[in-house]
Amino acid sequence: MPLVRIHGVNDVRLDTVPVPACGVDDVLVEVKNCGICGSDLGYIAMGGFNNPELPMPLGHEMSAVVTVVGEYVTSVAVGDRVVVNPMKVEPPIGNFGIEGGFAPTLLVRDVANQPEALLKIPDHLTHPHAALVEPLSVGMHAVHRGEVTANDKVAIFGAGTIGLSIALVLRYYGVTDTVIIDTSAARIKQAKQLGFHGCLAGEDDVAKVLQQYHGSVSSYGQSIAATDVYLEATGVASVFEQMIRLAKMQARLVVVGVHKASASIDLVSVLSKELSIKGAMAYPEEFPEVLSMLETLGDEVAALITHHFPLSQFDQALAMARDIDHAIKVMIDCQK
Repeated sequence: MPLVRIHGVNDVRLDTVPVPACGVDDVLVEVKNCGICGSDLGYIAMGGFNNPELPMPLGHEMSAVVTVVGEYVTSVAVGDRVVVNPMKVEPPIGNFGIEGGFAPTLLVRDVANQPEALLKIPDHLTHPHAALVEPLSVGMHAVHRGEVTANDKVAIFGAGTIGLSIALVLRYYGVTDTVIIDTSAARIKQAKQLGFHGCLAGEDDVAKVLQQYHGSVSSYGQSIAATDVYLEATGVASVFEQMIRLAKMQARLVVVGVHKASASIDLVSVLSKELSIKGAMAYPEEFPEVLSMLETLGDEVAALITHHFPLSQFDQALAMARDIDHAIKVMIDCQK
């Protein structure tokens, strides 16, 4: 069967590998859809394991149908429509593990002892939308880490998949004052079409836009935005540093973007403003709640998916995923 694997720095190939066998504790699934994640692009850029003799499989945002169930597995049955939680499998799927979701068939190990690795999806939920559970769970965990309440005024830096996922989760929780900041006019247009306030960094004055929507408070004699929570979903050091400068007294800052370079921290501002800074990594418990959320949001999540490609055209799909002005979530049909 075909399987996308990294062989070295910027060397990703659609290999031919044996179809996996199912053990007594395991489950085989037919992967329907798998999204290309920003972390996939990062893995490709770094060369995966950096071991040409051990190519790294890719793909961790999956919806699937159960095809084979091991003898000791009781949580799912053949024919069940499921989402795969890649972090409930050891080693994790598509994240330096030995299995990846960009393939027509996937082995999900040890489901007998880790039943939360496969969660059933509602009948009305399409497979492409179900494949969004993973990035939406990243967004939900970031919101949880920020302890966001419905009355908070929130700024999100980054209007890619994770930034927009955060915004949709905030809407689900009743937050009505969300501003999304990005350098891409196309992505800000998408954010506005979803009903969020948008700010085009580089053209708009971010501080003034935040004051326009969130109001102002006084801080050491200066008027600054009354924004309560800042979420950083860009992975750009200067953006994190900007958030600290913009933040009011006792603002909460959450870092969810993957940073490849160090950022400086103005500890005087952290101290004098009593800022809270947290990281948000993956989704320890969020998968089930996101499935419930999708019952409420319905077709709103469809806007996150901008492109569909068959697995056979993965190279073209990858090129599109790198085009941040035109693509948000690129979805792969793994049966084609």
